[in-house]
Amino acid sequence: MTDLAAPREAGITHPANLLTIARLIFAPLLFWFVLDAEAERGASWAAFGLGVALATTDFFDGKVARRANVVSRSGAFLDPLADKVVIIGSSYCLVHVGRYWWVPVTIIAIRELGITAWRSRWARSGLSLPARKSAKYKTFVQGLALSMAVMPPLNDQDTLLAAMLWVAVGWTVYSGVQYVLDGQKALNTTGA
Repeated sequence: MTDLAAPREAGITHPANLLTIARLIFAPLLFWFVLDAEAERGASWAAFGLGVALATTDFFDGKVARRANVVSRSGAFLDPLADKVVIIGSSYCLVHVGRYWWVPVTIIAIRELGITAWRSRWARSGLSLPARKSAKYKTFVQGLALSMAVMPPLNDQDTLLAAMLWVAVGWTVYSGVQYVLDGQKALNTTGA
């Protein structure tokens, strides 16, 4: 049965936040697994397994928070930060080992960091934009592209992996444009 009361504020040690923090803590290990498999251009079962585990924490931290009917300012900050650290860090590791081309990865990084800057600007104006479904799909597609890139059976599928990366770029740009339009519309409406 769902509690219809307003969500309560969760502390940093709430299980949902701890899942997000675990994603941040284990991200450098994922980077190391990718870089350690340089001869295989980042493909290894260790990188694949840890990547899937980190993606699972991203899925469950929100479920845990909703089930407990909590909101968390620290979680609202840490969750997208953890996503960006894992996605951008892993992508540039894959550039380093020769799996990915730097151009699409840089487009993703610019969008991710740019939207973070825009959201900070909007927050200073008193606006908080909720995550769009397209941004959730974007994160899923980015994670799928990264998982495929480190999966050993796909090691020689350069065309497929490049195409999947460009699909992730498309979703990334699309959701970024939506955020910019939402933010401008909200600023125009409020006069902030």
